[in-house]
Amino acid sequence: MKPIRAAVVQAAPVLFDKQATLQKVARFLEQASDKGAQLCVFPEAFVSAYPKGLDFGATLGRRTPEGRKWFRRYWDSSIDVPGKETAAMGAMAARHHMHLVIGVMERDGGTLYCTVLFYDASGKLLGKHRKVMPTAMERVVWGFGDGSTLQVMNTDIGKIGAAICWENYMPLLRTSLYAQGVELYCAPTVDDRPTWEPTMRHIAVEGRCYVLSAVQYLTAADLPTDYGVAIEKAGIRGGSMIVDPFGTVLAGPLFDKECILTADLNPEVILEGKYDLDVTGHYARPDIFRLDVNTKATPTVRFEESESIG
Repeated sequence: MKPIRAAVVQAAPVLFDKQATLQKVARFLEQASDKGAQLCVFPEAFVSAYPKGLDFGATLGRRTPEGRKWFRRYWDSSIDVPGKETAAMGAMAARHHMHLVIGVMERDGGTLYCTVLFYDASGKLLGKHRKVMPTAMERVVWGFGDGSTLQVMNTDIGKIGAAICWENYMPLLRTSLYAQGVELYCAPTVDDRPTWEPTMRHIAVEGRCYVLSAVQYLTAADLPTDYGVAIEKAGIRGGSMIVDPFGTVLAGPLFDKECILTADLNPEVILEGKYDLDVTGHYARPDIFRLDVNTKATPTVRFEESESIG
C-alpha cells in the first residue's frame, strides 16, 4: 500500500430507479475525483434502495398481494452481477482512474442479495462480497451470502475488504478479513445510531487498518410518493467517517447532510500499529483459539456430467 487519498460518500440513491441512481454515482465520483481521491466508497444498497420501514406485507403465516408487488418493484430496480449496470460503473471508475467500492442490490434468479462490488482504477470488476447475514426483517427479502465472497482484494493502493452493516458485529467475520491482511476496511451501512462510531473505532484498532464507513443519508424528499412510511421510520441521518489504525477519527462522523468526506491514508501507520497488536499474528494464540472459514460456494443445485455410454 502507498499513501492515498480516500473518500466516502454520504447520500441517498434514487429509490427504485437504478438508472437515475447510476447518474448520481457518476456525479459523486466526479466530485471525489476533484478532491483528489483515488478510492471512493459508497453506502450499503446504494444501487438502488435500502427500503427502510417497508414490511413487504409479511407477518407470520401471511403475505399480502401489495407486499409481493413491492418485492417485484425492488427486484426490478436491482442489478445483475455482472451486467450492463456493473459495466457502466466500471466505465465511471476508469474515467476518473478511481478505485470504487459500492453497495448494490444484486439479483440472482428470484433472490436478492445485499452485495458490495470492488473495482480497480482501470474499471475492472475485481469481485463482490454478498452479505452473509441479513439482519432481522432483511431476511424476508434478501438471501444469505456464503464464504466464497468473503475475500480481500489485492490492488495497487492496498488490500481492500468490506463488511456490510451488522456484519461488523460478527467477530469471526472480522477476523477472517484481518487474516487476509486487510488494510482498507470498508464498512458500507445504513446504521446511523450513536453506537456506530465506537464500533468503527474499535475495528480500526483491533485490525490495525484504516476503516472507511459510508452511511446513507435519506430524507423525506428522497422517498417515492407512494412509499407510505413516515420519515421518522424511514429516514437515515448519516454518520460517515474515516478512522486510522490507532482509532483516531480522520473525517466525520458527519450527520444530517449529504457530503463527501476525504482523508489521506499513510501505509506506514498500519505497520507501526502491528508492532504491538496483530490479532491474527503475534497477538494470536492458535494453540487455544482457531477459526475455520469455509470459502467454497454453496449452490443449492449441482449438475454433474454423466459418463457417456458406448
